[in-house]
Amino acid sequence: MDILKERILQEATVMNAGVVKLDSLLNHGVDPVLTMEMGKEFARRFEGRKITKVITVESSGIPVAFATAFTLGVPLVFARRKKTLLGDADAYVERVPSFTKGIVTDLIVSRHLLNAEDSVLFIDDIIANGDAARGLLRIVEQAGATVAGIGIVVEKSFQAGGKALRELGHQVETLVRISSLEGETITFE
Repeated sequence: MDILKERILQEATVMNAGVVKLDSLLNHGVDPVLTMEMGKEFARRFEGRKITKVITVESSGIPVAFATAFTLGVPLVFARRKKTLLGDADAYVERVPSFTKGIVTDLIVSRHLLNAEDSVLFIDDIIANGDAARGLLRIVEQAGATVAGIGIVVEKSFQAGGKALRELGHQVETLVRISSLEGETITFE
């Protein structure tokens, strides 16, 4: 998606050789028009696949996952990172490290939202090492559901996450692949 690459070059901030800040596009602010275009692109890339739900991790994955689910006409489920008073006491839970937060968090999905009849499309904003993605895939597996595919807005291909998901046999579609952030410069594949 050339428009996404252009916006990244205009608005992103390279924090260091491993972290790019995309606050105005994905992580803090959302451009609704661009987000809907990303959702349409993911729907196009997974056209023909049986998809009953779109799944993501709160919070940065939600806008693009919503746009994808809306385009596909299916429900959206997102894994929470914190338990709530109204949460399901018997939820699926996986502990995962967060690359950008530098902490270990829980991924929590209520059992009634995911079951063996589901074929889910996992959509997320950025993949680095892929720990959160693998944690969410373990939850999908625990539910007996299947993974129809994985869509990632930005893959940092110099880190192992995308490659690891492909090695697990998943179809992984990325809208933009960044091969380097060295010298505070964004280099696309």
